[in-house]
Amino acid sequence: MKQYSERLFNGLIKENPVLVLMLGMCPALAVSTQASNGIGMGLSTLAVLVLSNLVISLLRKVIPDQVRLPAYIVIVASLVTVTELLIEAYLPGLYSALGIYIPLIVVNCIILGRAEAYANKHTPLLSVMDGIGMGLGFTVALTIAGAIREILGSGSVFGLRVLPESVEPIGLFIQPPGAFLVFALIIAVMNAIGIKTRQRKLVESGCDGNCAACSSSCMTSAEKEGGEEK
Repeated sequence: MKQYSERLFNGLIKENPVLVLMLGMCPALAVSTQASNGIGMGLSTLAVLVLSNLVISLLRKVIPDQVRLPAYIVIVASLVTVTELLIEAYLPGLYSALGIYIPLIVVNCIILGRAEAYANKHTPLLSVMDGIGMGLGFTVALTIAGAIREILGSGSVFGLRVLPESVEPIGLFIQPPGAFLVFALIIAVMNAIGIKTRQRKLVESGCDGNCAACSSSCMTSAEKEGGEEK
């Protein structure tokens, strides 16, 4: 049970594909103009990620290593095509908003990266949980960025007015430069939290964080032991 919860936690926080691993930045920057677009793109990617991880994990002992990547692309492309047709049929507004970025899920680094790094080496259930964690992390990142950009750029989110009428929205945030600014801010906050957590762990373990001095002292000790043996 711990393994499964760990996969969810890693995808959401520790190994968030957008905010930590910097994967899938192209669709993240392009479609996060609104929170609803972020949710739509995130859930579409989550569905493809979970199903591709499952299929690849089931076939991991059947697919030859020589054609591993082409096989992954065929599997992912088939799933993306089905997802695109479903969105076009039942969510035409979302389909128009996401546009070309739905078929581009095929070459999303997150999909192929998790297939190669995880699904190809683990059981189907663990691979599914990994896909859910990574997909949720991608969805959360896009939704948060989309909500911030929508509030600052238009004063509303999910169709609800948030900023007072007297406050003038900043149109920059619904433009491409606004995407870079918002993601940079979110990543900076996460890095700051991560740095503090790492420093706290180092202090608790008795390390002062001076790796150069530590390596030097270790080398000196090793040399001393070697000299004593001689």
